[in-house]
Amino acid sequence: MPLHALRQEILPASGVEFATSLKLTPSTLIALPTPENATARQELVSRVICNVVVARSNLLRIFEVREEPCPIQNQADDERERRSKVRRGTEAVEGEVAMDEQGDGFINIAKSQKCPTHTPTVTRFYFVREHHLHGIVTGIEGVKIMSSLEDRLDRLLISFKDAKIALLEWSDAVHDLITVSIHTYERAPQLMSIDSSLFRTELRTDPISRCAALSLPRHALAILPFYQSQAELEVMDQDQSQAKDVPYSPSFILDLPAQVDQNIRNVIDFAFLPGFNNPTIALLFQTQQTWTGRLREFKDTVRLVIFTLDIVTQNYPIIKSIEGLPHDCLALLPCGTSLGGVVIISSNAIIYVDQSSKRVVLPVNGWVSRISDLPLPSLTPEEQSRNICLEGSRAVFVDDRNLFVILKDGTVYPLEIVVDGKTVSKLTMSPPLAQTSIPSVLRKLDEDHFLVGSSVGPSVLLKAAHIEEEIAEDHDMEAAPATVVYDADDMEFDDDDDIYGPSKVVSEPTTNNLANGKTVTKKTRTVIHLSLRDSLPAYGPISDMTFSLAKNGDRPVPELVAATGSGFLGGFTLFQRDLPVRTKRKLHVIGGARGLWSLPIRQPVKASGISYEKAVNPFQAENDSLIISTDINPSPGLSRIATKSGKNDIMITARIPGTTIGAAPFFQRTTVLHVMTNALRVLEPDGTERQIIKDMDGNMPRPRIRACSISDPFVLILREDDSIGLFIGETERGKIRRKDMSPMGDKSSRYLAGCFYTDTTGLLESNFENSTTPVGMTSTLSAAVNAGSKGQWLVLVRPQGIVELWTLPKLTLGFSTDGLTSLQNVLVDSHDPPAPSLPQDPPRKPQEFDVEQILFAPIGESSPRPHLCVFLRSGQLTIYEILPLGRTTEVLPKVRPAHVKIKFVKISSMAFEIQRPEEGEKGIIAEQKRIYRMFVPFVTSPSPGVTFSGVFFTGDRPNWIFGTDKGGVQIYPSGHAVVNAFTPCSLFESKGDFLMYTEEGPSLLEWLPDFHYDGPLPLRSVPRGRAYSSLVFDPSTSLLVAASSLQAKFASYDDDDNKIWEPETPNIGNPMCDTSTLELISPDMWITMDGFEFATNEYINDVACVTLETAGTEVGSKDFIAVGTTIDRGEDLAARGATYIYEIVEVVPDPAVSPKRWYKLRLRCRDDAKGPVTAVCGFHGYLVSSMGQKIFVRAFDSDERLVGVAFMDVGVYVTSLRTLKNLLLVGDAVKSLSFIAFQEDPYKLVLLGKDTDHVCVTNADFFFTAGELSLVTGDEDGIMRMYEYNPQDPDSRDGRYLLLRTEFHGQSEYRTSTTIARRLKDDPSIPQAKLIIGATDGCLSSLTPVEEHAFKRLQLLQGQLTRNIQHVAGLNPKAFRIVRNDFVSKPLSKGILDGNLLAHYESLPITRQNEMTRQIGTDRVTLLRDWIALSGAW
Repeated sequence: MPLHALRQEILPASGVEFATSLKLTPSTLIALPTPENATARQELVSRVICNVVVARSNLLRIFEVREEPCPIQNQADDERERRSKVRRGTEAVEGEVAMDEQGDGFINIAKSQKCPTHTPTVTRFYFVREHHLHGIVTGIEGVKIMSSLEDRLDRLLISFKDAKIALLEWSDAVHDLITVSIHTYERAPQLMSIDSSLFRTELRTDPISRCAALSLPRHALAILPFYQSQAELEVMDQDQSQAKDVPYSPSFILDLPAQVDQNIRNVIDFAFLPGFNNPTIALLFQTQQTWTGRLREFKDTVRLVIFTLDIVTQNYPIIKSIEGLPHDCLALLPCGTSLGGVVIISSNAIIYVDQSSKRVVLPVNGWVSRISDLPLPSLTPEEQSRNICLEGSRAVFVDDRNLFVILKDGTVYPLEIVVDGKTVSKLTMSPPLAQTSIPSVLRKLDEDHFLVGSSVGPSVLLKAAHIEEEIAEDHDMEAAPATVVYDADDMEFDDDDDIYGPSKVVSEPTTNNLANGKTVTKKTRTVIHLSLRDSLPAYGPISDMTFSLAKNGDRPVPELVAATGSGFLGGFTLFQRDLPVRTKRKLHVIGGARGLWSLPIRQPVKASGISYEKAVNPFQAENDSLIISTDINPSPGLSRIATKSGKNDIMITARIPGTTIGAAPFFQRTTVLHVMTNALRVLEPDGTERQIIKDMDGNMPRPRIRACSISDPFVLILREDDSIGLFIGETERGKIRRKDMSPMGDKSSRYLAGCFYTDTTGLLESNFENSTTPVGMTSTLSAAVNAGSKGQWLVLVRPQGIVELWTLPKLTLGFSTDGLTSLQNVLVDSHDPPAPSLPQDPPRKPQEFDVEQILFAPIGESSPRPHLCVFLRSGQLTIYEILPLGRTTEVLPKVRPAHVKIKFVKISSMAFEIQRPEEGEKGIIAEQKRIYRMFVPFVTSPSPGVTFSGVFFTGDRPNWIFGTDKGGVQIYPSGHAVVNAFTPCSLFESKGDFLMYTEEGPSLLEWLPDFHYDGPLPLRSVPRGRAYSSLVFDPSTSLLVAASSLQAKFASYDDDDNKIWEPETPNIGNPMCDTSTLELISPDMWITMDGFEFATNEYINDVACVTLETAGTEVGSKDFIAVGTTIDRGEDLAARGATYIYEIVEVVPDPAVSPKRWYKLRLRCRDDAKGPVTAVCGFHGYLVSSMGQKIFVRAFDSDERLVGVAFMDVGVYVTSLRTLKNLLLVGDAVKSLSFIAFQEDPYKLVLLGKDTDHVCVTNADFFFTAGELSLVTGDEDGIMRMYEYNPQDPDSRDGRYLLLRTEFHGQSEYRTSTTIARRLKDDPSIPQAKLIIGATDGCLSSLTPVEEHAFKRLQLLQGQLTRNIQHVAGLNPKAFRIVRNDFVSKPLSKGILDGNLLAHYESLPITRQNEMTRQIGTDRVTLLRDWIALSGAW
């Protein structure tokens, strides 16, 4: 029986490959709310500049770019201090005078300074939405269509790898993208060619959105025209009934050789030019391809054609045709309308071509004159020595005549187009300004800002501001520096660097400075200040990974260490599954198994009969002063009040019999409001009782209080019979009293849950409309005392599932909805009056979809937004974001006088497996076993300048729920089996402390510093300044061994050791080749303990930790590090290789460096090979290595040499070796997969089976459960294949052929994987193999075995989800995963489930979930149990 599996993404692709800027969401059209502490001058600057949409592989993310007032100074200092810990500090450059006091960080170096008069601002990214698409994005653009004239918003156009274009628009109603149309060209004749899979489609749009073009194989463009006006629609289409619904006219395919110019072949790049009456395309192509070895025959083969699209008449006249461009042209850059023409980037030159076909060339190295006959200008000595390579570079215009060229190493060069009259006379390149991220895409966002998108590291937002500066009278105009050169290392990701760009000199007479009655002429020049504004974090491709053992405090946890990034952005990224915390201290004395509350209570000061909190040091004012804890044992429970003693110890000041339900500061934090199961008490700070209200109905005790919510001055209690009580505090008397609830209906009404919400953001208040009384939420005296507080609201859930939002203190109903219990995606006001919820007879029993917990709380980072957290009795946790209702056309029914114009949008959902107590278990035993799931809000500052607001969810499978600016809301497991109670605690004067009662008792915890929370896993970056290609963990020493990937100059030598070729001029450089070093790294301090440098032409292919036989240990074996290398010798000589064996040995530590243990690498053996050693591994005390077409099994003899015992010819180039017991799996770049067994007596390698097809395997793995084995491979296109070895099957020819059972498109190539043990609850003794896979696009995925019955259920569900839900961009999930295979009659796609698709089920409304399960003959609980059992990173 073949093995079944589930493939799911743990982390999406990392980085930015495509980006566009547009006005997509309505927030770009309105002013933002002003911060509370904003001054009058700051009110003008909060605005959303635009939306930025970025994509990588199948991930699409939408951000807002907001310009905001600078943070107050001490926050800016904290921010700088925080960033200095993770980034290299910058030293003052020569000439640095002073930092601008306003916080912009402009460094004024010119002799005369002029303070900027503008308000200092910061520009930041804010996350809006993300989608995992069922397709690979190859381009994104913003366009305007006819309906853009009405709403002033742009539409989003996305192209995909399989030749599709999707048009999407933002829907305010669902707060998400919706698909307008999808245009597919995958059946076009151009896509039927054999090599079409190697082609990548590219998307371009006309500057004024008249049409879009998608490049297709075989020299063709797909053109999609858009209607721009009603008149155009009448000309093009007589049927006007579809005008609003169909914003485009029929698309068509433009065959370039047949319809434009017969010479067009091999299109390099194309772009739309601005300023023409009809859409006009510039096309760069190469009819006759050539390369450097054929330049004598074919030189300057690239041509540029500019032609117009006349879509109505299907006519495409050529305007210009330019020949004789260098063969190494790479890209086109259209110039603005004021200048016209295009800029062409080639490997060695930048060429400007104007509208009269004149060419202006700027060579950037000495190769241009050697490979091209282009006429070159006369160069200055400085330009003659310039040696720059433009491959991998990107360019962007910052204004009409200035552009920035960013090289593949991130160096920024300013380029100016010098205009003499109306013609361009020359191009000038200034010295480098800075070093930024390695670019994949450059996009201009507005006049000043542009984005450097990187697929191998962080993407940065830069501001190029044009500043007018005065020049002193005696200042030499010509000597004014065009740029101020910075050390590139100093600029690397530093926040506060500003660089001068190209300068223009302008004379400006002023009359306010009169000297002796004469006008003084001030001279000014325009200077471009380049500054870093913000960045989108990313770690880039995963080249290798391994698990290591990290210590969170004293607790060892598995940590995935990945070698990520490229070039100087390379380093390590560390991932943990749970949010990393460390225990600071145990606090067993306080107990707290049923609840913990840490409260800031102050000694009161009385004035005019009102208690105020005593003024203290403002920096300590917020810290907690006491802890209340409660336990259920001994009966009827015990509560304690604890404070901190002088020695930072905990001291119990009071013990109270009974169980605490809730506690909170009250009366402006001068007292404690203490709710017990049968009473409400007001306590003084020392624990003495000021007031008690017993919860009685006359003389009859009411049912016990089961929950409460406290928000000074209000208290809500919920009893076990679902009745409620509402109390209000009277500040004048310092007492509480019952509050009239008659507006809410009968006082015996029943409610399932409720909570208060203090509207700190002002969102509810600003959207509240009341037709009877003016807006005024809380008008109590306490609100006047608490001057900073905002309106208070009460949220209640009635038994029939209706959620109501009431104002306080007037109790006006402002919002009502009945969609919460079915977890609809968007909840809007039903405008119904208060719903009756009288007690039922017999009493109502709990229902499966009852709301068990509800909490309104702010979640976020720098500007938290209100969210609604809901937990249903069925085990569904859902988070809604509260947003303004936005534009609506429906007329409100006048049922209710008051309305809050908001909507609730579901942003996250998660299912829990609920264990119900047995019916027989009642009373105290059942109560003690019960684990309460509760939402507890928190605000924490894990490091200076960073504050997170969120919610902790207690119970079993406890979770942290909080949000970040650039990652949205995230849910992280806490890593504990159970958390009974939780509270944020600043009693010990730290804003990052938490008090938690876990399976280990009460503990004080804190988050580990330097972790980032923008993705599904907490991660920490370890920048190293270089990339690593291989990484292994040595279990005996817990150290890492890594192979770095570097570049070195290459030179060839003849037999007499003379160089065959040397550069003859300074602007010609040596060729570069790969080289490597081997490093021994301590994962505690991330320092390199020892290293080994290889020859400059030798690089490492593979590193493995192998167990080999040795006489040096008692057991007769030891772990060694095996390394396989390639030695490049130039193109005339065959490459060679070598195998190295290293031992990690302990040495005496140097006390000056480290007092702890110290290790070094000792080379034990080097074995030269005739070909590259591409893969190494070990089994049974032997080393297995590949050399060319062969694999060798060798023994380690006398700890000094390798002795061969067996070999076998397997393929052409071995890419992967894996062992399991005595079985060997060999992946080959041409011959696919071989399955081999090794026997020792006699020594022999036996071929068990092989794949007959030619597939380029990049990685191969064993994949097994208790009784079944599969072989899993990945190839260059990201296709995963599962093979079975089954000699009983007739198709296997007695097992000689491996049987291909499943093919699954995994969207990106992977070259590293690791196998971990997955233990099942019912049979933990025999583990299954679970694969963790790291891809070249940064995606981390897993392959998990699935039991057959669960697989069949989930496969049926997958079919339902494919057909019955709306997929983003109208894509087909099934078609995305299907692999084209001409050797089988139908696709082999049924053995691997698509986790990306199945994950949608968890977040569907419950009505949709039931609908789908009904159609496949199962129930939602079973399906969710299957899904929960399979989910989880590792």
